[in-house]
Formats: sequence, structure tokens, C-alpha cells
Amino acid sequence: MCPLCGMMLIVTTRPAGEQSEDRPTLDALLVRLEQELYAVPSPSVREVARYRPLTPVPGAPPALPGILSQRGTILPVVDPRLLLGLVQSPVTRASRLVIVSHDDIDMALLVDGVLDLVALSSDAIEPAPPGLDPTRARMIRGVARYDSQHVMLLDLSELIAGLRDWT
Repeated sequence: MCPLCGMMLIVTTRPAGEQSEDRPTLDALLVRLEQELYAVPSPSVREVARYRPLTPVPGAPPALPGILSQRGTILPVVDPRLLLGLVQSPVTRASRLVIVSHDDIDMALLVDGVLDLVALSSDAIEPAPPGLDPTRARMIRGVARYDSQHVMLLDLSELIAGLRDWT
């Protein structure tokens, strides 16, 4: 486990020709919400699916735009933008549903796009910036750098807790 963010670390080995020492890494799925990059821990990711129309649930909070049936399982669809204090945006061709399973809870995260599965060096993970909005900071485990961009590590436990606070 990473001491800063608490996410599972995977130790990877380098090809024989490289002289660098082995460093623990965090495998994560990079997703885009608005113009920002977020990392979803890959051990929690079950599948990435194209967006398809959802079945709305009357009386559900805006962060739960609907449900869908995926491989015979009914999943709530969560819009993490609203939980993070971002603006809700329309669905596009690039929108995806990231099916995750965390603490025996299955759900689909509605994201603006999926970029790649990456290994982030645990050395590069820093605590969330102190000036971040407290509601948003609660759901961020840390910040890493990837290809000269900041990537915020989502805390799925806090995302679920934030969703429960809405209902």
C-alpha cells in the first residue's frame, strides 16, 4: 500500500538492460472529467463500456443520473463531476462508463473519456494541495504527475461516502 494515498502498489520489474532500481507503482486507469485527469485504481476497475442511454430513477439525486443493466447486473450510474464540485457536461461520443467494484459495491462512473491504463510511480504521488475545496479534497487521495500533467487519484471510498451524503 502506498503510504500517502493508501492505494495498492504493484512492484514492476524493468528489462535487464535498464539500470534503475525497481520502484513500487500504482496501476490506475486515467480518465478525463472536464479538462482534468483523474486516476481510478485499476484493481477496482472491472470494465470500460461505451455510454448508452440510462434508465432514470425518479427522486434520485443529480449525481445518480440513472441505472443500467450490464451483463445481467443492475448498476447505479454515478456522475463523479457533481460529487467533485465540477459542472455537469453533456454526454459526447467520447463519454464512457467505467464499471468499478469497491468494498462490495458495484457502480458505473460516467466519465468524459478514458485515456490509458498507466503505472504511476509511488515516488511521484504527493498529498492533495491544501488550497483545494474541502469537499473535493476529501475525494482526492493524492496528486501525481503523468506526461507533464497533474493526475488526481480518486478515493473510491470517499466518493461512495459523498454519494451517501447526497441521498
